[in-house]
Amino acid sequence: MDTEMRDTEAQSDQLPDEKTSENRTAHESQYDVFWEEPASEDPASPMNWSSGRKWTIVGMVSFITFLTPLASSMFAPGITQVLNEFGTTSNLLSAFVVSVYVLGFAFGPLIIAPLSEFSGRTWVYNVCNVLFVIFNIASALAPGIASLIFFRFLDGVAGVAAITCGSGTIADLVPPEKRGQAMSIWSLGPLFGPIIGPVVGGFLVEATNWRWVFWVLAIVSGAASVVFFFLVPETYPPILLERKAARLRKSTGDMAYKSRLDAGIPAKQLFVRSLIRPSKMLILSPIVALMSSYIAVLYGFLYILFTTFTLVFEGQYGFSASASGLSFLGSGVGMLIGLAYVGTLSDRKIRIKVERKLTPVPEDRLPMYLTIPGSLAIPAGLFIYGWSTDKVVHWIVPEIGTAVVGFGMITILMCVQTYLVDAFLTHAASAVAACTVLRSLLGALLPLCGLQMYEKLGLGWGNSLLAFLALAMAPIPILFERWGEKLRTQSTIQL
Repeated sequence: MDTEMRDTEAQSDQLPDEKTSENRTAHESQYDVFWEEPASEDPASPMNWSSGRKWTIVGMVSFITFLTPLASSMFAPGITQVLNEFGTTSNLLSAFVVSVYVLGFAFGPLIIAPLSEFSGRTWVYNVCNVLFVIFNIASALAPGIASLIFFRFLDGVAGVAAITCGSGTIADLVPPEKRGQAMSIWSLGPLFGPIIGPVVGGFLVEATNWRWVFWVLAIVSGAASVVFFFLVPETYPPILLERKAARLRKSTGDMAYKSRLDAGIPAKQLFVRSLIRPSKMLILSPIVALMSSYIAVLYGFLYILFTTFTLVFEGQYGFSASASGLSFLGSGVGMLIGLAYVGTLSDRKIRIKVERKLTPVPEDRLPMYLTIPGSLAIPAGLFIYGWSTDKVVHWIVPEIGTAVVGFGMITILMCVQTYLVDAFLTHAASAVAACTVLRSLLGALLPLCGLQMYEKLGLGWGNSLLAFLALAMAPIPILFERWGEKLRTQSTIQL
């Protein structure tokens, strides 16, 4: 910034003006607050923190990101008990009381992401962690199904904080050539939570009752929130530099000190701009809109499977409540394999460019050796799962099918999320929030028609319909790898 200012001032051809310009530039440089030079060595910059400190923060954010999606499906095996206790037999209501939590995931990011980019990430994490504990306790004490649905919705709104801000925290801490690995670890939570949840929930419900699901979540998340409060500091550079500038203003009494990352916009206007940023990106940015739509459709398909696994495996294979929870493990195994695959290869192209002194671009996160296997695995797995359950082939075959779906899902999700983080680095939380909003909406609403679809088309053709749709959308990430840079540079929006 200082170099650009000096270059501009040097263009003047009047000697008195040149001297005035030099004085003004020196004054601005003196009060321009940034990392100490060289910036790559300033210990105050999150990028320069020790590896141990960085991975502790990533680990804590990842654990919270695991706990909150865990709550989305851990409750599923107890739905029969809930319906019996509250005297209802509605299949639609049984699906909604589970998926309403994910609906909370759709509304939370619209508030949480802007707040994290306006006033910092840490306090947003801590407040939402406390609210998550409170609403789990409220769910455990719910006197009726209406109040249970209401509290689960609020639980989802609070619980989405780590999912919304986690990618932004990683962008604050980790350089591009290592970011894919960190994103892989963080992504374990959102994907494994809904899978491990029913397994644990199935045994817990069978041993106690559905209310203990929420008590266990409240106890574990309460303990994690206390540890999180003490171990996770603020990482957002604009906030850290503004605090540094505030300290200088206070210690010197000179109000001219200003963060280099300060946009110079009044606080109220900045807050409003932050608040509308995720929606603006979703509507006006073709990158965010197309990628979010693709992920949303795939996420909706995944939640159709998640909300019907129990009914399918109990009905087709005679599984018990606890055993039906184990049916989610096929997806988990596939996701674990996919995570290892994408975590190993995600940074490869970036590292090669860095070693060759070339400038990486966000589209390097979408190499064909990741996007082609990932996008094709999803329809393939849906075909295997659908027709094997339709013909009641041995249960291991549909489990293999769900494993293939899981492999494809995490591969595509990881590629797209890391791409959005690299493409919108400063506003990574808002970009991921826009994606989370859309995918959570479909993740909550599509399962409501899953049972009706299976009733009308059967498991074979019902899942084949999903597979054909997934296949039709498969070229999206592949096309972005080739033409995404041109689209991204030509369609800039004011954020």
